[in-house]
Amino acid sequence: MLVTCDHAANTVPETVNGGDLGLAAADMARHIAYDVGAAGVSYALAEMLDAPAILSNFSRLVIDPNRGEDDPTLLMKLYDGTIIPGNRHADAAERERRLNTCYRPYHTAQAEMAARQDDTVLISIHSYTPQLNGYPIRPWHIGILYGTDSRLSVPLLDRLHKEPDLCVGENEPYGGHLDGDSVDRHAIAYGRLNTLIEIRNDLIETEAQQYAWAKRLAPILTEVLETSGL
Repeated sequence: MLVTCDHAANTVPETVNGGDLGLAAADMARHIAYDVGAAGVSYALAEMLDAPAILSNFSRLVIDPNRGEDDPTLLMKLYDGTIIPGNRHADAAERERRLNTCYRPYHTAQAEMAARQDDTVLISIHSYTPQLNGYPIRPWHIGILYGTDSRLSVPLLDRLHKEPDLCVGENEPYGGHLDGDSVDRHAIAYGRLNTLIEIRNDLIETEAQQYAWAKRLAPILTEVLETSGL
C-alpha cells in the first residue's frame, strides 16, 4: 500500500507572499487551509501497514494538489466564506510559479512512489469539517469516496458498516471523483486499487485520536484486501 495525504500541511512557503496569505492564524488553523488531523493519521497508518507515505508540505490555499491543473478551484480566492487576500490578485504567472514550486514536485514524488511496484494500492487520507458555514451539521464519522473504480471502496464500506458505533458515508460529505485529482491521476489512470478515506476532523484533533483511528483502520484495510480477493 501507499498512503497519501494531499492536504497535510497549512504551511505557506516563503516564496509565496513572504510566507503569508494575509489570513489570521485562526483561519490558517481551520479546514480551509489544510485537513486537520489527516497528517497524523497518515503517518500512523503508514507505520502500521509498513507502507510508505507521501504528504504535502504546503497549504491547499497556496495551490490545491487534489485538483487537476485546469480546475478553476486549483487556486482558491474565496473558501467557505473567507476571502484569501494573498490569492486575490494572483495571475496566470503566479499560478504557474506555484505549480512549479509546490504542486508538480508533490505529484512527481507521488508518481514515483506509486510506480515502485506493479500492485500498488493507493490509500488517500483526508479530513473534513463537521459543518460548513450555512450548511447542516454533517453526521458521518467517516466517509469512503470513490469514482469510476469502486473495487476496494465498496467492500471497505461493507466492512465499516459492520462497526456498530460508526456513521459511515458513501461518497459523503463529497462526491467521489474529480477529473485530474490525485486518485484519478495516480491510481485510476493506471488501474491501481484505491480508496479515499475522509474522517471528520473533530474526531482526529489530538495525536491520541489520530493514532486510535489509524489503529482501527489498519487491520480493516488489511482484512478487506485479504478477504475480498482483490
